Amino acid sequence: MKFRLLLSFMLFFPLLIPAQTASKPTVADAEQFMNQAEARLNEIVVKASRTGWVQENFITDDTEALAADANDQLTAVTTDLVEQSRKFDGLSMAPELARKFGLLKLALTAPAPHDPALRKEMTQIAVSLDGEYGKGKYCRTPEDCLDITAIEKIMGENRDPKQLQDVWVGWHKVGAPMRQRYARFVELSNQGAREMGFRDVGAMWRAGYDMPPEQFSAELDRLWLQVRPLYLSLHTFVRARLAQHYGAGVVPPDGPIPADLLGNPWAQEWGNIFPLLGLPEKSRGYDLTQLLQAKNLDAKGMVRYGENFYKSLGFAPLPPAFWERSLFTKPRDRDVVCHASAWDVDNKDDLRIKMCIQVRDVDFVTIHHELGHNFYQRAYKQQPLLFENGANDGFHEAIGDTIALAVTPEYLQKIGLLDKLPSADSDIPLLLKQALDKVAFLPFGLSIDQWRWRVFSGEVTPADYNKAWWELRLKYQGVAPPVTRSEADFDPGAKYHVAGNVPYMRYFLADILEFQFYRAMCQASGYTGPLNRCTFYQSKEAGAKLNKMLEMGASKPWPDALETLTGQRQMDASAILDYFAPLKKWLDEQNKGLKAGW
Repeated sequence: MKFRLLLSFMLFFPLLIPAQTASKPTVADAEQFMNQAEARLNEIVVKASRTGWVQENFITDDTEALAADANDQLTAVTTDLVEQSRKFDGLSMAPELARKFGLLKLALTAPAPHDPALRKEMTQIAVSLDGEYGKGKYCRTPEDCLDITAIEKIMGENRDPKQLQDVWVGWHKVGAPMRQRYARFVELSNQGAREMGFRDVGAMWRAGYDMPPEQFSAELDRLWLQVRPLYLSLHTFVRARLAQHYGAGVVPPDGPIPADLLGNPWAQEWGNIFPLLGLPEKSRGYDLTQLLQAKNLDAKGMVRYGENFYKSLGFAPLPPAFWERSLFTKPRDRDVVCHASAWDVDNKDDLRIKMCIQVRDVDFVTIHHELGHNFYQRAYKQQPLLFENGANDGFHEAIGDTIALAVTPEYLQKIGLLDKLPSADSDIPLLLKQALDKVAFLPFGLSIDQWRWRVFSGEVTPADYNKAWWELRLKYQGVAPPVTRSEADFDPGAKYHVAGNVPYMRYFLADILEFQFYRAMCQASGYTGPLNRCTFYQSKEAGAKLNKMLEMGASKPWPDALETLTGQRQMDASAILDYFAPLKKWLDEQNKGLKAGW
């Protein structure tokens, strides 16, 4: 959890900001306002994060009520602070101070109306949607109920198309009851955004990237056009192989891929279907899940591997409280929000992760990702409160994934998980497995907020929520629902980030940035071989360069932070194209004679 998210879960403290005189505000007034605001907000953040932790780890009516009340009070305070800060609009001040005022206005992901009754209504809706997702289950019988962890396991391993369709439909029922409340939430948060001076919530979110919202949208289009040819090659190959496996009656050879056949409840990452793609058994040279299970690891043992990678780069070990207070496995006696997240509870050293860890390859990668948040949080802890965040939210998501890219066979051998390095002819299977997650995710990561921005702007009305959702999924991903959907459904609500109101474009940006960061760290480590074979494990030089960027937090515009690590000032997808270049060539050979697109 990072500052902008935590503002949804804070307690109320009176903010004793001195009243301004009738004279024109001065820079000294602005500095005094900001210093006192940050001091008070720091107190609130610590108490708020504890409230949020309890609510997500002990989902009951009582904890939801407490979180809703805290959220309401915090939103009121933050909204009032933003309103007070507007008296300094137009005042010439130092760039650092001006940046703080800008970040304050972007602090809430769900700005609320000034009216106390409407604000309370909105915050109650927000907490109820989050809790409803966390408690969501598909009950095939009264005695056979599947939570999202069980759903993910079935959809990752089962190959019966009828059973996959049944589980997919069952899970997506979790969204339908949210539909009307979500529409009301959009209405109320849009009112709050307009009262703050933004056109709508989507415009407010896009304003958080050190450029006008329209320019940011253009940047996304540029990045997508860079990577789209690679995605089309992957999509064409996967569709053809699935059609061979399931038959053309299940997977149309020239149409979209049914969303329930891609190994994941949301069709966002496809790595689980690798065994169906026709490559020889064990062609990757090893199975990371089997290697991990052979070590008889428990959840903490999995996390130790992740911590040790960061330590090898020169970072200090995680504090003892991390091991005492994190949630590593799903409790047997209660509902929790199993969606993995990283927490910085006290803005100092009370770092935690919350995961329902299984001993498998995907969780091994996720652990590296979540610890990236924690090490980033600790690196910028000396910054003022409003700078205690990533350079942009894509940076925060990219750090751990950058480390995970370095989980190569060479790394696995160095840490004793792999005895013998696979031969060079295993590169294509390894790259294909990674592309099924990294490349396949790109259009999904792009489409979620494209849908929400249209919803917030009013371009998509509640009457067309589900229709617009699947139109965008088709446009970008080339996937379609396995059964006919209607406006009685609300399939966006079956995705945590929609129910929890977590902006999603950060994940698309992270998928681009992680390769850009990775290439720079490989260069810093002195590596000169093929990019996909690089690991910078144990490179203090790469770690020092990374830490220099992490320590900046949000204190400078993100191009400054990007330049510190990479030497570039523009997000650039060429690194992901370099990384997967051997695979792209191979895919295009396999796809000869096949129709690309849908």
